[in-house]
Amino acid sequence: MLLRFRSCLVASFLAALLVVPLRAVEPVQICAGLPAVGVPDWMRHEIIYEVNVRQYSDAGTFAAVEADLPRLRELGVGVLWFMPIHPIGEKNRKGTLGSYYAIRDYAAINPEFGTEDDFRRLVKSAHDQGFRIILDWVGNHTAWDNPLATSHPEYFLRDASGHFQPPTGFDWTDVIQLDFTQPGVLAYQFETMARWVREFGIDGFRCDYATGVPTLFWDELSRRLREIRPDLYLLSESELPQHQLRAFNTSYSFEMMHTFNHVAAGEAPLSAIDATLARTRVRFPEGGSLIYYTSNHDENSWQGTEMERLGVTADAFAVLTFVLDGIPLIYNGQEIGLNRRLEFFERDPIQWTAGGDKMEFYRNLCALKRSHPALAVGAPQRRILTTKNESIYALFRGADEAAAVVAFLNLTKENAHADAYDPALAGRWRDLFTGEVVDIVRTFPVELEAGAYRVLVRAESRP
Repeated sequence: MLLRFRSCLVASFLAALLVVPLRAVEPVQICAGLPAVGVPDWMRHEIIYEVNVRQYSDAGTFAAVEADLPRLRELGVGVLWFMPIHPIGEKNRKGTLGSYYAIRDYAAINPEFGTEDDFRRLVKSAHDQGFRIILDWVGNHTAWDNPLATSHPEYFLRDASGHFQPPTGFDWTDVIQLDFTQPGVLAYQFETMARWVREFGIDGFRCDYATGVPTLFWDELSRRLREIRPDLYLLSESELPQHQLRAFNTSYSFEMMHTFNHVAAGEAPLSAIDATLARTRVRFPEGGSLIYYTSNHDENSWQGTEMERLGVTADAFAVLTFVLDGIPLIYNGQEIGLNRRLEFFERDPIQWTAGGDKMEFYRNLCALKRSHPALAVGAPQRRILTTKNESIYALFRGADEAAAVVAFLNLTKENAHADAYDPALAGRWRDLFTGEVVDIVRTFPVELEAGAYRVLVRAESRP
């Protein structure tokens, strides 16, 4: 009876999937008021750190990352996201080494990085030191020379001439598009992902170009995976709200990242941040979450470093990614102020002794995020108004005013002075970065140079 029931579920799933347009981006579904999957408890106070193994060290190996785990532990991050670790396709390869996202074998390890045993040791060492590990999963396409193209050619879409085709709308000529109406595609992805969870103890997946895969596919895939591990974490590289109804715990905040860029360039007012947050509240389900960031592998390599895009306000926006209700992301090298675009298809190791030193800056932010109840995913947030709202963004976090955090950020290129007033500000505070104790009676004068910031943490109960 159970087998028959599951067969009916699969048949119903495939029938529903057949009516989903395969080549069109799904429309945004307004999900306000609907319950989200939510984030597992272990993720509510976490920071994701993105590891680009190829560029992480001169060696470009798992062993080099493993040797650096104590430094990352000192930094304060708790979740390590590894860009794809699988062998890269050779047919139609881009550049010398190719793209991580052109995967030749989902079940194997890229020999450039080491062996399967090397990766097992890295995961075990990371777990022993308190980290969680999430892997990049490329579910939309494969390399041209992935064995699936020979053993299961029916898994792929064809053009009018019957040939495999790359995803449309991009220059991704090194990969070919999967066909999600084929039941074997779902079965293969589930079994392969399940192996990484069962045999390696992987804690979650960041799903690449999740927009290209039908939501119904993700819903069924996630259902099966969570039968193995209920607290598995899934991050969608997409901003489709419906992804968080059944499948994903967290989505990307593409719109907010673009808003940061526009505000920093003087192309949009600070109120654009509020408008973006408002749209998020309307679109996403209750209990949903986003990641916030000023850089990642795509932005760094193709759009520029955070210094190029955000200029003098880069640090202030980084602070904002930590105090907004969401999950902050650090891309490897940001903690030293890496001001260089890393090559994508070639070896281009980070020089950890070059650039500035932002370890203390990020260490303070990570420690606060990981320990303070006001910065947990889902804790309330609201903007505090000042007399200079066009220059200073003030954000209050926390449901309990006796345990609150408030950030004052000058997100412009000009010095600014303002007075802030809110009844919740009354009391004693400690400056996160200087340790200075600040007593606020009624109003708070804020004087910030261009791109400067202050983060105040409630020091004691309000009088």
